[in-house]
Amino acid sequence: MGDTVTTDDVPAQPAPCLDPASTAALGAVVGELHRRLRRAVAQHANCLPLPEAQVELLLLVRANPDVSVKDAACRLHAAPNTVSTLVRDLVAAGLLHRECAPADRRTARLRLTDAAHARIADHEQQRAVLLSAAVSRLSPEARATVMAATPHLARLADLLNP
Repeated sequence: MGDTVTTDDVPAQPAPCLDPASTAALGAVVGELHRRLRRAVAQHANCLPLPEAQVELLLLVRANPDVSVKDAACRLHAAPNTVSTLVRDLVAAGLLHRECAPADRRTARLRLTDAAHARIADHEQQRAVLLSAAVSRLSPEARATVMAATPHLARLADLLNP
């Protein structure tokens, strides 16, 4: 059978065995971890931080080279004109290539520039260094528990994808 779960399998209401306060605390701590990590990486990076929406678009384009603006908007659950504005700003910043598709000149295809690849790699390296330093300050038991939770948190993130 496997571990495949569709959104149809996920109930709209929390399961009765889950404590709503604990579930809310999990959401709060994951959000706070994300914010603090973003701020810490921004302090150590050699460039100004990008708005979260621009980062999401860059990561989407990295995972899906030649994605169209329309498809990117659909995948990001954003209005096409919003994504067009993000594209315009990222092209101006030298982080995104926007090219017309040969088959349909009305369709723009997106690709990361070398500068974007370097920036993302630097960001990921800085994030790994900062996380490693923080995790190393935990007790050995807490460190093992946090690291063991990683695949479960990844699965949880997958379950939240629409």
